[in-house]
Amino acid sequence: MNTSVRDKLLASIRTIPDYPKPGVQFRDITTLLGDADAFATAVDGLVGPFADLGIDKIAGIEARGFILGGAVAHRLSAGFVPIRKKGKLPHETVRVAYSLEYGLDEMEMHRDGVKPGEKVIVIDDLIATGGTAEAAVKLLRQIGADIVAACFVIDLPDLGGRRKLEALGVSVRTLIAFEGD
Repeated sequence: MNTSVRDKLLASIRTIPDYPKPGVQFRDITTLLGDADAFATAVDGLVGPFADLGIDKIAGIEARGFILGGAVAHRLSAGFVPIRKKGKLPHETVRVAYSLEYGLDEMEMHRDGVKPGEKVIVIDDLIATGGTAEAAVKLLRQIGADIVAACFVIDLPDLGGRRKLEALGVSVRTLIAFEGD
């Protein structure tokens, strides 16, 4: 990605110090989403390498992954599958537990959301420790998805999430990084 595109994306993201707790630099993409040009730039960046790969589904992780994933799915003429916190989906689901900073949580998707062998891209706004994205990958693999990549607007490389996904054999695409977070 060229420097002017990176600069546009960096300029469109608001940093909120000490949120949700002291010492955290929260990277808020709502400002990017509200800027039509920056939003289009981010979607184009996420779509680019996958335009001709015959992607079947985009799996968006709750909540900002829904926004980005829906736009990417539309551009790739792919279906969209929401990956949600447990208890939010009305039909038969598959579920996986994952670790949080202070305990466990679960995420789920509809059992019929992806067919075995379908090519899937996982989308979210940001990868930090990688726990949520790792759980999404494991959930999709439970039902036989072919995970082509996991894509994020923002990478916080010092927190190791990208390495965690790559250790699972998942290709990772990010558009920008904030070191030291």
